[in-house]
Parts: sequence; C-alpha cells; structure tokens
Amino acid sequence: MTDQADPSLSASGTPRASGRRGRSARKERRQSGSGQIFAPYLSRNIPVLDYLSDEGCEKIEAQTDHILAEIGLEFRDDPEVLQIWQEAGAMVSGERVRFPKGMLQELVKTAPAQFTQHARNPARNVEIGGNNTVFAPVYGPPFVTDLDQGRRYGTIEDFRNFVKLAYISPFLHHSGGTVCEPVDLPVNKRHFDMVYSHLKYSDKPFMGSVTAPERAEDSVKMAQIAFGEDFVDQNCVMIQLINANSPLVFDGTMLGALKVYARANQACIVSPFILAGAMSPVTVAGTLSQVLAEALAGCALTQLLRPGAPVVFGAFVSSISMQSGAPTFGSPEGTLLLNGAAKLARRMGLPYRSGGSFTASKLPDAQAAQESAHTITATVQAGVNFCLHSAGWLEGGLCSSYEKFILDADQLGMMHVLAKGIDLSDEAMAMDALEEVGPGGHFLGAGHTQRNFESAFYRSSIADNNSYEQWLADGQMDAAKRANAIWKQQLQEYTGPEIDPGIDEALLSFMAERKASFPDSNV
Repeated sequence: MTDQADPSLSASGTPRASGRRGRSARKERRQSGSGQIFAPYLSRNIPVLDYLSDEGCEKIEAQTDHILAEIGLEFRDDPEVLQIWQEAGAMVSGERVRFPKGMLQELVKTAPAQFTQHARNPARNVEIGGNNTVFAPVYGPPFVTDLDQGRRYGTIEDFRNFVKLAYISPFLHHSGGTVCEPVDLPVNKRHFDMVYSHLKYSDKPFMGSVTAPERAEDSVKMAQIAFGEDFVDQNCVMIQLINANSPLVFDGTMLGALKVYARANQACIVSPFILAGAMSPVTVAGTLSQVLAEALAGCALTQLLRPGAPVVFGAFVSSISMQSGAPTFGSPEGTLLLNGAAKLARRMGLPYRSGGSFTASKLPDAQAAQESAHTITATVQAGVNFCLHSAGWLEGGLCSSYEKFILDADQLGMMHVLAKGIDLSDEAMAMDALEEVGPGGHFLGAGHTQRNFESAFYRSSIADNNSYEQWLADGQMDAAKRANAIWKQQLQEYTGPEIDPGIDEALLSFMAERKASFPDSNV
C-alpha cells in the first residue's frame, strides 16, 4: 500500500477546508506541522533489529517447554476451559494445567500470521502482522490530566475527547479501547457508552470490553449492528486485550472474555502483564521464558475455541525499582524484553503486541519525553505489529494526559518517517542537484530543492526551532504549553465522521434496552 491518508485531513490531522488549493493550501500544510502524508497503518521498510540470537531463542524455548510441562499454568474459575484442555490432551489437576512438549506450538499453527481488522470506514482498515505496525492510544487509566484542570478522575466527556483526538491524528491508526475510565458512569454499564463513542466519534478500528463476559457479548452485538452479523462472523472488526494474571495464571474474567471473542472470530491480544522482579524473575531471559509460556497458552486456547480465529502474541513487560518497588519505564531492560519477545513471536508465526510511549513521570516533562522516545523507537525497531499506549500515557499508566497525547502523536509522526528507511530512487539520489550546484555553491535555490522542500524533512508540530527573540515574542512557551493549545484547537475544530442514521438509531435503541434490563452497579 502506498503512503496516503484521508485527503480530507491536513498533515496534523485537522480537517481541510474544501476548495483550498495552491499557495494557501501549501502554507496551511506548512503551518500545521509535517508536510508528510501517511497510510492508515505503518509499513516498515527498515530491517528488524534483533538482540536475541537463534541459539538464544532455542534456549528460552526449551525452558518454556519445561515450564509448561512441569510447572504448568492455572486457569481459575472456569471449568469449561479446564474441560477443553483435558479433551485436547493436556494434563489437568484441579485448576493447574500442564502441557506436553510441542502441544501449544502445534495448536497456534492455525492462527493467521497476518490479518485485517476492518474499520467502519474501509479506507481505515489496518493490517496486523508482517511488516506492519499499528499505533493505538493509551488504554486503561482511571485518571486524566491537563495543564488547566490538573489531575482528576476521567469522565465520559474525557473519553469522547480522546477518541476525537485519536481520530484527528493521522499518526494514530486505531481508536483504541479504554482511553480513560469514565468513572462518572456505572461500572456495569459504562462499556455501552465507550463502544458507542468509538463507533460514533471515529471511523477507525476499535477495541471491545473485556471486564466481564456479558460486556464482551454486548460489544459483539454492537459490532454486529454496525457491521452486520454475517460480516462480523467472517471478519475481524474488533481487537481485545486479554491479560494473563502473571505469574502463570489466567483468571475467570479474562477467560470469559477470551471465549466470547474467539468464538465470534474477533481478535484477542493475549498479553502477559509483567513487572519484572515482582511478577517474573529479575532477569531478561527468565522473564522471556515465562512470557512465552503464558502467551502461548492463551493463544492456543483461542484456536481450540475456533481454529483460525485471529490472535496476537502480546507482552507488556517492564521492570520495577528494587529500592521502592515502583514500576520503571524507558529502561534498557524493558527494551531488551520487548525486543526478545518480538523475535519469539515471529518464530511462533504470530503477530506481536508490545511497546508504547511509556513513562513513570507525573508531568509531560523531560523525563516523560526521554522515557517515551526511548520506548517508541525501540518498538518500531523491534518490529512490533500492534502498539497500544502509543499516545497519552503518563504516571505509569494511571493517567491519560491531553498534552502528552499531542506530544506523543508528534513522535509517532517521526516514527513513520524513520520506518520508511532510506529512499534510493533517482529523485532521492539528487544527482541533478549535485550537478547544478557544483563545488562551493548552495542548494537552497536548486531545482531539486524547490521540487522537494515541502516534504523533504519531518516538521514537528510541537518543537520550537525559532530564534530566542522570536520565542520570547511568542510567549516563552514550553512544549507542554504548545501541546495544550493544539489539543484545544483540534477539539474545537473537530468534525466527526458520518454514520448511517439507521445504524446510529439501532445502537442507541440497543443500549437503552440493555441498560434498562438490569440495575446500576459499581462492581
């Protein structure tokens, strides 16, 4: 696929005014940020960076076989899953399940190495697997923060705002899932408004609810209303995050959601959530062995439920401070872990989820920038296929930050350019420019420069490259303050995608009927 985006959007993601042409349109693109235009997902033209050798993988895989056969995993509060494993040939003792060598690796062979997640707008479909990377926003924080109101609990208004910001950005390919928790809504009913927000305020792909099996069923039903029952049965339109309860446990809630989605042919990201040193060994190799065991078990289970159902090998792995016990992000160990797991996933023939724009910082400051830039660069270089938490993550995942969202999205734009690699076309070789300028000249007025100056380099929408005097005249704003102005402008100018009125009415009717059928609860 060629690198092209929705022509109705400027490079910064804001809607273009109809009829803008020529000089004024070019000026608008320059002022909006990057002059680049990108595809609905990132296709990498750079080689994967491997830190783990084939011999290293074999050693880790052998230890994983030992973990699976001798230690096993627990599948709690789900007798049906235990019966499924027993019938498949695993050894079940209570809730502990042990697996013969090679059993899980054989089962995952029916899973696709690459699949399409369909969006409400087909132009925004994403390819998950292969040389592709999909960037999705932050997932799960109970708090939100911005420079004006500070840190507070998230609301459904915040949720909608983050969906809109993800829709606007050309560098985020996915609407995500729980972009923040809307705590102003009942726990047992908020999933309706969350899924509806993704369908109403964006036409990019999205994620369903996993907090209870019945909420997963509601998500599937809403997808069926939006896409059609037959289409959903034969195509992936949702992707879901299924976390292992590390170490070596899957709980009943996650298993219940996994069963609903796998049977409905919807993609599951089976992802151990590990803070090394607390939930896994303190070493990279020991942790990778555990990650592979947990991910393989969950991925294989999806194939027992519905062979061929799309599934993603996931790994959310970081370390902890051995002095305080607090999570740490942007660490070299975290990079080694996400990189090593990437190669293990490729050897299993499965798409891979990991990485993001992680930081433990409480503010969108230098620490946040350093840790996030380190991790997102490693994410692209490792060949991650689905990247959750690409924008907005703050405070170790406890906060969705409006300013950090904008700062991260700018970094994602840079990753698009990096992933293209070095252009070796005749135009990129620029021989005509070298011949025209010759020794001692300059290239500013060369024909080649005039043809390419608008798209030659990535233009950050955040960075201030003006003189000190100009910076003073512009209000002495730092990056966070500039991001604050950008997100406000983007929300003010937001124009949502069209949605069929009949589908919208059917979704609202379904939600109203279901909400009225049971009492509110915060459990």
